[in-house]
This record gives sequence, structure tokens and C-alpha cells, in this order.
Amino acid sequence: MEKYLKFLAKTQLFSNITETEIKVALNCITYNVEKYSNNQVIFKEGDIISKIGMVISGSIQIIQDDFFGNRSIIMQISPGNLFGEVFAFSENNPIHVSVIAAEESEIIFFDFKKMITVCHSACEFHNRLIRNLLNIVAKKNINITKKLQYLSKRTIRDKLISYLSDECRKQGKQDFTIPFNRQQLADYLLVDRSALSNELSKMFKEGIIDFHKNAFRLKKSFD
Repeated sequence: MEKYLKFLAKTQLFSNITETEIKVALNCITYNVEKYSNNQVIFKEGDIISKIGMVISGSIQIIQDDFFGNRSIIMQISPGNLFGEVFAFSENNPIHVSVIAAEESEIIFFDFKKMITVCHSACEFHNRLIRNLLNIVAKKNINITKKLQYLSKRTIRDKLISYLSDECRKQGKQDFTIPFNRQQLADYLLVDRSALSNELSKMFKEGIIDFHKNAFRLKKSFD
């Protein structure tokens, strides 16, 4: 675990907790590190989970496939970020989504109950850890609300403008990258890939955006 301390100290979960305190905290929390290959299933729909994961390297996706195999990407999780905490909060309820590795990934898992239960010594940094976890859950709820705003738009163009504008603001620059390829972006916005590509081409020709693969530049403000 020594090699992960500096990484963990930079994450939201361990914000304002020193490496020394993290090392002590990890003695209170059961954890293990696993490696996954591209598209490997981490959690599958119907699982009951009691641990939460943090991406160390690579990325993972929370997905939902319908009866006909159509995939929706609910969320993409990058290094330093958590997944599974909302489902772990709802004890003994099967999850209604699946979690897969979007590329070769390394994940650290924490025992959820031990994480949210203050140890007998009542360590102050364990209290900070719990507050950090609640803050992360709150921020994720805000992000889910934002996604609902994208999906509520009537046209593919409006969905794209809403999503790309948010990414531009979030990254604080006119040139930015998104974490999706074309198929993944279509799955995220719940639209047909061909229709999405056609709309992107139209927006490019109209001078609204420039793009190459997952790199974008907004040439017009939509505020």
C-alpha cells in the first residue's frame, strides 16, 4: 500500500488527510487492489455490493443494457474517483446497472461498512473521511441532475450543445477533451451514433465547433 499513499492523498476521498493518517486509517478499513482488462465486468446487474471502488489507473463505465442489447453509459469514472458508494449505501438492494472497465484498469476496493463506521479510537481523520465521502455523494447527485438536463433536450444538437458547453465550463478553456469516443458519446446521450455524427458534421460546417476525435473547441458561446 505504500506506493499508493501519495496517490490517495491527492483524491477527494482523502482530502485534508495526511499520508501518515491515511496509513493509519487503512488499518481500520479492509481494502484490496485488483486489475481488470478492457471490457471486463467489475460488478454486474443484480449484484449486491458491500464495497466501493476507486480507480487508480485506467477508467471504468457504469452502464445499462436493455433487452435488445442497446447500451446506455450512465457515467464514466476516471482515476482518483469512486464508484459503487450509492449502491453500497442501499444495503442488500441488487444494483440495476453494470460496471465495466473501459480500458485496462487498476482498482482499489474499500469495505463500505468499515469506512462509514468510526473506529473505537474515534480518530478525527476517520470523521473527515466520512465527511469527504458524503461530499462526493452530493456532488455525484448534482452531476446526475446535469445529465438529466442534457437528456431532457428535444434534439441531438441541443443535447450536444448542453453537454459540450458544460464540459467547456468545467475544464475552464475553449479547447477541451471529453472522456468518450463517438459510440460512447452516443450511448451517454442516448442517441443514434450515425445521427450524432451527422449532427457534429453539420455543426462543424456551420462554424459552431471544431473537433478531432475526442478533442473539441467551441467557436460560439451558448450562455
